[in-house]
Amino acid sequence: MSGNPVVLTVTPNPALDVTYTVPGIHLGSSHRVPAPLNRAGGKGLNVSRVAQQLGFPTLAIATCGGTTGQLLRSDLEAAAIPHLLVPVSAETRRTIAFVDTGSNNTTSIFNESGPALSAAEWRSLAAAVVDHLGGVQTADGVSRPGVLVGSGSLPDQAPEDFYPALVALAHAAGVPAIIDTSGSGILAAARAGADLLKPNNHELMEAMGEQDLVSAARKLLSFGAKRVLVSVGEEGMLAFSADAPGTWIQAKLPAPLSGNPTGAGDAAVSAAAVALAQGEESLREILRQATAWSAAAVLMPGAGEISPSYAELAQQLIITDH
Repeated sequence: MSGNPVVLTVTPNPALDVTYTVPGIHLGSSHRVPAPLNRAGGKGLNVSRVAQQLGFPTLAIATCGGTTGQLLRSDLEAAAIPHLLVPVSAETRRTIAFVDTGSNNTTSIFNESGPALSAAEWRSLAAAVVDHLGGVQTADGVSRPGVLVGSGSLPDQAPEDFYPALVALAHAAGVPAIIDTSGSGILAAARAGADLLKPNNHELMEAMGEQDLVSAARKLLSFGAKRVLVSVGEEGMLAFSADAPGTWIQAKLPAPLSGNPTGAGDAAVSAAAVALAQGEESLREILRQATAWSAAAVLMPGAGEISPSYAELAQQLIITDH
């Protein structure tokens, strides 16, 4: 094997992201809008896109079907993001975002449900993961995966053990696993021993049935997760580790940023993935990079890219131990 370690991402429920930017949204009214930004999306694809933007080797594995699937494939090719798309019979879904740049300064997102996959299609997706955990062809030769990232929602009728199985496959190959999902999937990934989980505060408290964010994160550690990063909006990000479950770290900017938060969490996952792939062990440094990349994503119009100011933002962060 040669070359730098690869960020290997798996997106079982990708989407064609359609983003409209509107200078003011008025409910119940008609709006004339510019052409939308159409982009291959889904959380894992966004993770790979950010890694690729910053020069880190990646391979995005996802499903692809129908007309929207072809548009998704075309965008990945145009962006030169290394990918392997598993063909499925169902049409790839869409997500539609309306970014209000007027006085409301809000983003409204409509996520289509993912269509069910057949048992054979699930097996093909798993086989693609197994094949590439052994090595990924890059410009530098065959490189080893340095991390496996499983991201996003699951399509209808998905196997309940999909994400735990990804964790098991990664660990069998000697590779750390990051899982970014919600609901019962995050609990199952924790019990499988995921190396890092990345919910936001709402996802975490809903999944755990807790009103206290710190208690909810510590429960995930007690279930078996090694690290937990939690996005908390304007309050930045919190980090927890099974190595020191009684403490936690917070990173935040001196003042909140305005912009499009869509994809900020995916940028944070990309930062954590790059850090783990390169052997970073410091929770503080993983948190610093994840928070800076997440903030830099807010400054961009669409998900899957970050502002070049990420390094400057990292220096501005206020990091406190609790």
